[in-house]
Amino acid sequence: MTVVAIDKDICTGCQECVKVCPAYAIEGNIHEPQTIVENRCVMCGQCVQKCKSYLSPIDHDFALYKKKREERGLPETVTEPLFAAYNVSHINEVISALSDNSRFTMVQAAPAVRVALAEDFGMPFGSLTPGKMAAAFRQLGFNRVYDTNFSADLTIMEEATELVSRVTGGGALPMFTSCCPAWVRYLENNYPELTKYLSSCKSPQQMAGAVFKTYGAKINKIDSKKIYVVSVMPCTCKEFECSRPEMEASGSRDVDVVITSRELAYLIKNAGIDFNTLKDEAFDAPLGEYTGAGTIFGVTGGVMEAAIRTGYNLITGKEIEDVNITTLRGTEGWRTAFVKAGEVELKVGVITNLKNIEPVLEKLRCGELADYHFIEVMTCPEGCVSGGGQPKLLLDSDIAEAYGNRRKASFDHDSALPKRKSHENEAIKKMYSVFFEKPNSEKAHHLLHTSYKGNVSAH
Repeated sequence: MTVVAIDKDICTGCQECVKVCPAYAIEGNIHEPQTIVENRCVMCGQCVQKCKSYLSPIDHDFALYKKKREERGLPETVTEPLFAAYNVSHINEVISALSDNSRFTMVQAAPAVRVALAEDFGMPFGSLTPGKMAAAFRQLGFNRVYDTNFSADLTIMEEATELVSRVTGGGALPMFTSCCPAWVRYLENNYPELTKYLSSCKSPQQMAGAVFKTYGAKINKIDSKKIYVVSVMPCTCKEFECSRPEMEASGSRDVDVVITSRELAYLIKNAGIDFNTLKDEAFDAPLGEYTGAGTIFGVTGGVMEAAIRTGYNLITGKEIEDVNITTLRGTEGWRTAFVKAGEVELKVGVITNLKNIEPVLEKLRCGELADYHFIEVMTCPEGCVSGGGQPKLLLDSDIAEAYGNRRKASFDHDSALPKRKSHENEAIKKMYSVFFEKPNSEKAHHLLHTSYKGNVSAH
């Protein structure tokens, strides 16, 4: 399965992609077309973000431009430059599903999408537009407009419970987060013996798909076989993740198709929707309800902070006094912190940018991280807000401002929400009471957890 590719007809061999590839998976001579080494590629799409070699309908042969656009499955309304490094588009599959009356379409959007999507419509970097995004989904024709933020809260309930169980019951520590599929693929392919340290939790995207086609089918009184789940993600690797054979706990593929933030913008423009003038609308209840903890999943350190907010409650039976755990916040690199939860002192770490992971994993191999409890890993430079599927930043000089503003918008959204801890999400609590029973129950493990193995290939 090809997720990310480099077009040799367009690539000039500038090697900008080589510099940013966290898996050292791009090879070639300078000034010659580059090649992606498939068994090393983690499909994060950072090469797509960075690529500077392009084909333009203005500066180049229009017939060639049209041919390349058609090869990539992009609609005729796309007239922007086509870059050598690109992710394979699934827009046509979404358009087909939306026009098929036999399908009941459910859509979800990741936390990082709402702080970046508006940039493709001329709004300032980091504009927060969840309401406009929900309205656009309805105008596109989706039957249910749900949200990955909901399942981010669900992930915290499962992950925090799993962490407490490992800490108190002697499980493999430190526990690593498993919500970033590029990181999971990297570990499976390079350090398969260390996969036991991964949380068994699926990512929020995959939890959502499994819930939509089971609990969602039940509450909507729809045959699950008719449900078609579309995910909008800031990450190009999510398409690979949803294709994994482990991700069929609902009885069929839990998430049917993934498109990126950029592709959602293409869809909105193709439908003639004026995004800037849309009035805010809410996500559909109950699978669109979320807390502040769910929305900070999009920034580095956010998963850890969200987990601690709920983990503290699980350990102590009390609420954490200050939900703003600023010691966990930062940008790129390897950061550590101590978090006191009653009589338990948790030692945690946050790794941003996969290029920083190897020294940490070598320490783990040597037993030097035995005193750590929980480590978050994000492949992209500042977490999902800087994902390979986000709006492309054409000027390197814009990167710091764009990432900083998206990050700030994520935390501002968290601060503005009435509930900021995942265990306060009323829709989550009801789902446990009537469907899952409790976090980490047998049913929850079947639908929301998985296992990992070494040397996984794209298929």
